[in-house]
Amino acid sequence: MNEPVNLTNCDREPIHVPGNVQPFGFLLALVSDFTICMASENAPDFLGGDLGWLLHRPLDVVLSEAAVATIRARVDYLSGPDAVERAFGIDLQGQGRLFDLAIHFSGAYLVVEAEPSLIETGVNSGELVRLMLGRIRKTAGMAELAQEGARQLKLLTGFDRVMVYRFHPDGSGEVIAETAGSGLEPFLGLHYPASDIPRQARQLYQRNWLRIIADINATPSPLTSMPAHNAGLLDLSMSVLRAVSPVHIEYLRNMGVAASMSVSILRDGKLWGLFACHHYSPRHLSFEKRTAAELFGQMYSWLLEARERETDVAYETRAHQIQERLIERAAALAHSKRAILDFVADYRQMIECDGLAVWSDDEITLDGETPTEDEVQDLIGFINRTSPGRICASAEIAKVYAAGEAFRDRAAGFLAIPISRAPRDCLIFFRREVLRSVNWAGDPNKTYAEGPLGPRLTPRKSFELWQQTVAGQSKPWTAADLRIAESLRVTLLEVILQLSELAARERRGAQERQELMIAELNHRVRNILSLVRGLVAQSKETSTSVEDFAAVLGGRIQALARAHDQITNLNWAPVALRSLLESEAGAYLGSRAGRVRMEGPDVALDPKAFATLALVVHEMMTNSAKYGALADSTGQVEVLWRLDSGSSLVIDWKESGGPPVQPPSRRGFGTTIIERSVPFDLKGDAEIRFDLLGVQARFVIPANFVQMVQAMGGALLRVAPAEEQTPRLAGNVLIVEDNLIIAMGAEVILLELGARHIDTAASVSQALKAIERAVPTFALLDINLGAESSLPVGHKLKELGVPFMFATGYGERAPIPAELSDAPVIQKPYTRELVEKALSKLT
Repeated sequence: MNEPVNLTNCDREPIHVPGNVQPFGFLLALVSDFTICMASENAPDFLGGDLGWLLHRPLDVVLSEAAVATIRARVDYLSGPDAVERAFGIDLQGQGRLFDLAIHFSGAYLVVEAEPSLIETGVNSGELVRLMLGRIRKTAGMAELAQEGARQLKLLTGFDRVMVYRFHPDGSGEVIAETAGSGLEPFLGLHYPASDIPRQARQLYQRNWLRIIADINATPSPLTSMPAHNAGLLDLSMSVLRAVSPVHIEYLRNMGVAASMSVSILRDGKLWGLFACHHYSPRHLSFEKRTAAELFGQMYSWLLEARERETDVAYETRAHQIQERLIERAAALAHSKRAILDFVADYRQMIECDGLAVWSDDEITLDGETPTEDEVQDLIGFINRTSPGRICASAEIAKVYAAGEAFRDRAAGFLAIPISRAPRDCLIFFRREVLRSVNWAGDPNKTYAEGPLGPRLTPRKSFELWQQTVAGQSKPWTAADLRIAESLRVTLLEVILQLSELAARERRGAQERQELMIAELNHRVRNILSLVRGLVAQSKETSTSVEDFAAVLGGRIQALARAHDQITNLNWAPVALRSLLESEAGAYLGSRAGRVRMEGPDVALDPKAFATLALVVHEMMTNSAKYGALADSTGQVEVLWRLDSGSSLVIDWKESGGPPVQPPSRRGFGTTIIERSVPFDLKGDAEIRFDLLGVQARFVIPANFVQMVQAMGGALLRVAPAEEQTPRLAGNVLIVEDNLIIAMGAEVILLELGARHIDTAASVSQALKAIERAVPTFALLDINLGAESSLPVGHKLKELGVPFMFATGYGERAPIPAELSDAPVIQKPYTRELVEKALSKLT
């Protein structure tokens, strides 16, 4: 009997064992002795021979000795069940044909996947990712971060459309940012039901950072195995060539998409969303460029996580400050029955809510917008039956508690915090109903019928806008809300309740507190043990006595502690260099800190650079206090810093007036820190000279760790950018440039000058197609496009009356025909000022 068709059928499709691979590469599966036991049927197309010859063969018979050695070396690096190793430009058979490899374990099998190398001259993937990250780091808010991330990935990959797709807790998703080619229908703001990306697909996205479908119409290549093995059961979860589910192929075909790529966005190891890339014709990216896109996705995920944590930290910090005041005041309420009720106003300040109910000693206290006392009492009974002793929360009360439908207009969401083991005391926060309109890409409640693929869900064909008004829901409870709730729960258990309970309950509570404190202690200790272990091991080698060892180790730990305090006080934001120097000078000299003269511009250091430099300055200050200028009552230290032409920070340390300097007879750990920390950790420079009249040192911190700031009232303020001139551009702008890095730089310039949308083209044909789709308001043309020139594009633009300018490395000698000589010419490399000056000639 066929099972009924519903939205869970897709969740059971075994997409990880398709038994096929995409045909742009081939797959070999090896047993432990490196014998080929499975292969894709297209493998002979790449390796020669036939499939029967490949199976049973040792790998070193099929591939060259060098290729097998490369594969074996990569296998040694595999760690963990989801590890994948890569190798690029490998000559598999010594015939000059290069392949890119992906290698991973699937159960007992070693899976080797290969695809022909695509050589892209002039493309440096690492440099591209660095530039992309630099641009997204400059964004101001989450919306701008998502939009810039989509734009950068589109520039890297060339897909027609790139979206940032965020998952909601129920598995549905929303397009929160989008960049698409001219003429394409926008998807921004659309919601998609959870069934569009089934649960097992989301699990694979969480394990695989990148997934590409080069051509939905390509015929997959089946896997074949030796008789003792079953290719149809080979788990291809980590495969880069894994064939595509027929259901998903049909879904993409219904959308009109011919090729797609996804890059996962994770937070705390969980799937937060995707960069979803669509192309309306087949599109295959080189493995190297896909690796760059994957790296960008990983870096973007970490930056996103940091941005979201900044907001959470501010919210939680405010709650913890209130909680600390609550603890102090609770100490005066020993054994008072009102030890909970007296802090209702504080609770409402800690967690955003519209109302609060407190159930304590069989009494209900309501504050703000809440259900009635009887309704709250029934709700408490439900909570104690279903979630005894645990925090529970829902933004849609009627969904988990049917009786909540009666008061959802007053309290649609609730968060309950139990504050005693017995089911009587608890806090319940309420949030009111928030009506909102949701734009769906098709009706999410559509009734599905069995289709041509048999008794399972057939992808929908309609993606027309369907608007829904959502009622009965409140603003969602965030992870920060739940963390604050847990912290409040622990506080009330440990402090307030123990003040109001009898001695017997206090003894039971003492055990609970001990367990909590041990867990917290273990958590904190594990975070610092490895660092302290390293300092101990290195410090003991240069110490001559126990006292000396204790002083050296203590000083280094204090330097790190001071740096850590300064960083965390600013929520992990850049910290002023001057504050580091003043902190270290004050720690050693107290009121005599004026003997260290400091002069330089107001700059702040990235937290990583700040922590590294803190140890270096500590060692310099320590050595000076022991053996150098600060060891003498008349000695002085001069610390001067400046920014060089590349915006790197140059710090000069000069000592004078102290005893004669004797170069150290050996290199201890302190000297190693001074000489190697900045070059090793920050890729900067460090130099120290032991001149007879005083130690001199110079440190160079790379520009990416340095920010200009203004000192004002003891706080650090970022310098506001200079007021920009009135933009000279508007509307759609075309860039014709065959070098991706130069095109990305030009795009930034033209956007700053007022362009609303940028189209990029690397060839004449692409440029003419872009003009045909949408006539631009301005164009920037690179004359030399490799094997062709952009002059035909110039003629077309002149015919349409579109202003444009040429960019070239030839300067005034550029070969421009007379009929196009009116167009301004700028010389590469060009700047915003050059472009703006040339634009003035067109107006």
